[in-house]
Amino acid sequence: MAQDDIHDHGLWTHDHRFLGHGHEHAERRARAAMLLTGAFMVVEIAAGLFFGSMALLADGVHMATHVGALGLAAGAYWLARRHVENARFTFGSGKFGDLAAFASAIVLGMIALGIAAESIGRFFAPIAIAYGSALPIAGVGLCVNLASAFILRDRHHEEEHHHGHTHDHNLRAAYLHVLADAATSVLAITALTAGLLWGARWLDPAVGIVGALVIASWSFGLIRDSGMVLLDAEADPQLARDIRATIESEMGAQVADLHLWRVGPGHRSLIVSLVSPDPLTAERVKDMLRARHPDLSHVTVEVAVCADCSPR
Repeated sequence: MAQDDIHDHGLWTHDHRFLGHGHEHAERRARAAMLLTGAFMVVEIAAGLFFGSMALLADGVHMATHVGALGLAAGAYWLARRHVENARFTFGSGKFGDLAAFASAIVLGMIALGIAAESIGRFFAPIAIAYGSALPIAGVGLCVNLASAFILRDRHHEEEHHHGHTHDHNLRAAYLHVLADAATSVLAITALTAGLLWGARWLDPAVGIVGALVIASWSFGLIRDSGMVLLDAEADPQLARDIRATIESEMGAQVADLHLWRVGPGHRSLIVSLVSPDPLTAERVKDMLRARHPDLSHVTVEVAVCADCSPR
């Protein structure tokens, strides 16, 4: 049979396009949010340094990390799209986003430590802060953060609607980041207002520490989630149990080995080995599983027939 005939025969071949739903749409949103926040990031960091506000500087640096995260996100979408047909990626290029999210989270954790250290230092060596000048800039920063969240929110909601708890970690990183930015902006505005009205200078570095804790918490969560995907950890233990129970109850076979992991946003791969007392084809098992679980994008089934064996 000619090579072209083999590739035209869908029964024997399949692709490995494990990109998330609306991949290019998400890439455009990430790029738009990056440009919006990048323009203001420079203003806020410069203002924090000029006016001597640690809270404003922490918010600006956090926004800078957000710009970097969005740049990584957009770049990961582009790389995944570029290499979607590259056979070197055994299970497709869908994990570029998880790799970008993991790298972004590590950088955020390091920056959180830096902000916390600088804020603690200012408790012991406070500096003068131009509260009246810093406040309007912090307010504009909050508006920019909310605008970025609006750009990303609809796409995030759509991903949740289509795939339940199967996140696009790349877009999730950007979305959660702008929410953390918005929270940090609110804290900065609160600290600057208190300093302006009541002279509570200690609140500025205190808010810097709180902001660092927020960033660190978000960083830890994303490192954990994206790291599990990169390590091919079991994608959904409950789903794995359901698949095992379904096969054993409806197919009369015993599951000897089962591996379920994520290969891209909204895409899972499954390898399962069965021992059946009766003749059972792999295609029959695949059809049943795909009918019930449409996000099983890559399914490999191995069946061993053993007349003397019986399921548990």
